[in-house]
Amino acid sequence: MAKELTEEQMRIVDEAIERAKKAFKVIETYDQARVDRLCQAVAWAVANKKTFKRLVDMGIEESGLGDPVTRMNKRFKIRGVLRDALRQKSVGIIEEIPEKGIVKYGKPAGIIGFLIPSTNPDLTPAGGAIYGIKARDVIIFSPHPRTKNTSMETVRLMREALEREGAPADILQCLPNPTIPMANYLMSKVDLVMATGAQGVVRAAYSSGKPAYGVGAGNATMIIDETANIEEAAHNTMLSKTSDYGSGCSADGNLIIEESIFDAMVAQLIKEGGYLANEEEKAKLRAVMWDAEGHRTPNTVAIPPQKLANIAGFSIPEDRKFIMVMGDGIGKEHPFSGEKLTTLLALYKYKGFDQAIEMMHAIFEVGGKGHSCGIYSFDEDHINRLALEAPVSRIMVRQPQSKANAGSFTNGMPMTSSMGCGTWGGNIVSENIYLKHYMNTTWVSKPVPEDRPSDEELFGEFYDPELEK
Repeated sequence: MAKELTEEQMRIVDEAIERAKKAFKVIETYDQARVDRLCQAVAWAVANKKTFKRLVDMGIEESGLGDPVTRMNKRFKIRGVLRDALRQKSVGIIEEIPEKGIVKYGKPAGIIGFLIPSTNPDLTPAGGAIYGIKARDVIIFSPHPRTKNTSMETVRLMREALEREGAPADILQCLPNPTIPMANYLMSKVDLVMATGAQGVVRAAYSSGKPAYGVGAGNATMIIDETANIEEAAHNTMLSKTSDYGSGCSADGNLIIEESIFDAMVAQLIKEGGYLANEEEKAKLRAVMWDAEGHRTPNTVAIPPQKLANIAGFSIPEDRKFIMVMGDGIGKEHPFSGEKLTTLLALYKYKGFDQAIEMMHAIFEVGGKGHSCGIYSFDEDHINRLALEAPVSRIMVRQPQSKANAGSFTNGMPMTSSMGCGTWGGNIVSENIYLKHYMNTTWVSKPVPEDRPSDEELFGEFYDPELEK
């Protein structure tokens, strides 16, 4: 890959920016009904089953990552993003707070530079396009080189949908043959950067000199306490771990299980398709999943458990859906306590909820701070204690993490494929990135009756009237 930006690459980006400016002058004049219809048009262009299957197959063939069966479910996330977008206002008055005399007006952010990860070359541009169009932005996508053709095709389909509706196709663009220097140059030229992907990508976005929303690394961890419904917890773990072969940063990586139910939980996980590796097999897995410097090896990311076992030098039955290893410790020197990004998870046993909290903290010191954790429990005190203690932006209660924390039809999380991780994860927001992050907001303030508490009310026992004389 080129180390420096060539004149030709600079010209490609500059021309894309000029086309984006022209398209922006058009879309910023659209009313709410017009942008809502465009959102529906571009969403359907890629989220219909026939088209999305073609994009899924294309992306997996191109990258060698992911599962064609479970990745198909991501088309429902596009529906969720569309649902959330259509239910919100983005043009003109978007919110009124009469008691405060506040009226808010939605305005577009402008030209967005959007970096796409290799794991979601179709879902991410589709979701970004819906929110971007809803906010009356224009977007220039920079695809991951490993899946550039899939992302190019996804954007092409959405551009055709825009043209059929009489809107400028250049509301959405995709850079051809992207390189790191091209992406960096693009980020320096736009109004806002959306960076979903590896931490190097996010750091580059924050270094671009432009406002940027990035995401943090994952290492999703679930606590299963003695009140848990073991069948539910095991089934949801399987759903979360096997979705797209565990490629997502939200896929369950670590289970912290109360000792009184540990054996029953492991047995139930095996019923759900888990394979419990022995110590020899665990050592083989460690040897192939991390290199000498402790970095994850690319050939073991997001692959079926049978293939992972074969690379490690042993075999598992064809009906197994994921591999489990007993956690042998937590810390940088214990790589299984870090992010796995494949069909493998680590099991840890605790005694007493205080120890569960301690282990959770230790795991997030290894990686994933700011992202996600969860709990299978019906003990409200346990749920509350985890919420008070966990250094994460989202906690899922009795839900499959990778199918819930970015929004689902059975919870109230905003639908997205980009999740901010707060200052814990080096991000500016600790929430799901959705429509409001694609917009500027103008606050209009009108006078209200005076709201001035007395000094006695404000300062309480510290107030000394003698010092005010």
